[in-house]
Amino acid sequence: MKLGFIGLGRMGGHMVTRLVDAGHEVIIAGRNPEHVAAAAKTSGAIPASGYTDLVKRLGEDPIIWLMVPQAAVDDQLEQLLPLLPKGALIVDGGNSDFRLTVKRAGRLKAAGFEFADCGTSGGILGATAGYCLMVGGEPAMVKRLEPAFEVLAQKGGWGHFGPAGSGHYIKMIHNAVEYGLMESYAEGYRLLQAGQSFPALDLAKIAEVWQHGSIVASDLNGLAAGIFQTNPELSGIDGYVAETGEARWTLEQAATEHMELPAIQAAMDVRKASQAGHVNFGTKLLAALRQAFGGHAIGKPQ
Repeated sequence: MKLGFIGLGRMGGHMVTRLVDAGHEVIIAGRNPEHVAAAAKTSGAIPASGYTDLVKRLGEDPIIWLMVPQAAVDDQLEQLLPLLPKGALIVDGGNSDFRLTVKRAGRLKAAGFEFADCGTSGGILGATAGYCLMVGGEPAMVKRLEPAFEVLAQKGGWGHFGPAGSGHYIKMIHNAVEYGLMESYAEGYRLLQAGQSFPALDLAKIAEVWQHGSIVASDLNGLAAGIFQTNPELSGIDGYVAETGEARWTLEQAATEHMELPAIQAAMDVRKASQAGHVNFGTKLLAALRQAFGGHAIGKPQ
C-alpha cells in the first residue's frame, strides 16, 4: 500500500522502517527538511519537500498517518485538509485524548474526510519486536489500513474495537494501568534497596530471578533487571517523573463514571510529588524505566 507519514520521532521513524522493509511505499514529510532527509536515508522511505508535495505524491484516495504529540494534531489537520481531496483518510497514531478524537472524527466526517485512531504501544522496543495497536474507526477505513497494521503489530497484536475514539480510549487506560504497574515495581524495589532487614541485596539478581517462573515476570521487570545490572544505584538520575496525560485523562473519565481507581490515583500522585521535588529510589527507577521502554528524557525538563 501507499502511505503518507508525518511524525518521525522516537516511534514514528521506526514504524516507517518496518513499513518500508515490508514492501510498502511510504512517503514522509515534516517541518524539518534535514530531519526528513535523514529519516528517508535511514528507512528507505520517499522524502516529500512539503505537505503539498506529499499529497501530490500520494495521488487519489490518500492515506496519511500522523504520529505527532496530542498538542500538534489540530495544527497538522489545519495544514493538511485544504490540500487533501475529499475521502482522504487520516490516522492519528499518537496518544491523543479520546474525547478530542471523537470531536475530530465528527468534524472531519462532516467535511468529507475519513478519520481513524490507532493507540500505539511498544515504545522504542517495537522497532524490532513489533507494536500493540488499538484501533478505532469505521470498518471500511480499518480494512484499508489492515496491511499496515499487520506489518506494524506483533502477531495477534492489533484489534479494531469500535468507532473513532475507541482506540485512543483503550490506549489511555492501557497507559494508566502501566502507571500502576510501574509504581508497584518501583515501591517493591525501593524497599528491597533501602530496607534494613537484609541490607545490600542484589537487585539485578532479584529482578533476573523474578523473570523466570515468577507471576510478576514482565517486560517491565526485565527492563529493571537490565537497569540494575548497569546502574545498581541509579546514579545520575534525579527522580523527576514526567506524565504525558493518559493517566490524568483516565482519572477524569473515571470521575465522570463515579468510579474510584485507587492504584492509578496513587501512581499519579507519586509522579506529581516527584515533580515537586519529593524523589527517592523508587521515582528514580520510574524515570529509568520510562527511558528504557519509551526513550523518554530522564530528569526535569529544562
